Amino acid sequence: MPTPDPSDRSTAVLLISCPDRKGQVARISDFIFRHDGNILHADHHVDAEAGLFLMRVEWDLAGFGLAKDEIAGRFEGLARELALEWRLRFTDEIPRSAILVSRQDHCLYDLLLRRRAGELNADFALVVSNHPDHAGIARYFEAEYLSFPVSPENKPAQEAQILGALAERRIQLLVLARYMQILSDAFVQQFPARIINIHHSFLPAFVAPTSAA
Repeated sequence: MPTPDPSDRSTAVLLISCPDRKGQVARISDFIFRHDGNILHADHHVDAEAGLFLMRVEWDLAGFGLAKDEIAGRFEGLARELALEWRLRFTDEIPRSAILVSRQDHCLYDLLLRRRAGELNADFALVVSNHPDHAGIARYFEAEYLSFPVSPENKPAQEAQILGALAERRIQLLVLARYMQILSDAFVQQFPARIINIHHSFLPAFVAPTSAA
């Protein structure tokens, strides 16, 4: 009988932010321990200037004393007591994702190649661009492709069209793969904490992209 691959097992991940105070690591870890959980990864950081505590903790669900649909309800009391902002996810639940890209294709290729090679456990159901250039790439990797040309004059209308397409396809996560448009606040609010920018072009140290990109 083959040995099970540890990477295939389902795990739970808690993402936490809250005001910094003593004992939070111990209390959160104790919650997992008291329900027979085995912590696999734990990282935490304190932003001293902001007084903010940040934590990511992942544990094995094999042998855990709570069913997946029970964990959030049981954790809620501790979360209220510690004034936590928190999210719980499970690694065997893969969100339907869309990649947003402009003219440069290297980030798009990297994501799709890694998925095909099994390096990324991702469901890239859709590629969205403000240019028609990459339809062939998307077709080769068996992803749907939609193009929405964007100009300063039509940007609000095009963002509304994009949001409609994402909702119709039940997209849960967006990956900006060198998408050289600045998303409006109204757009971002539709995907709270569910947008990942994998390219550095939007960071403050770099020149902001233009609408023609």
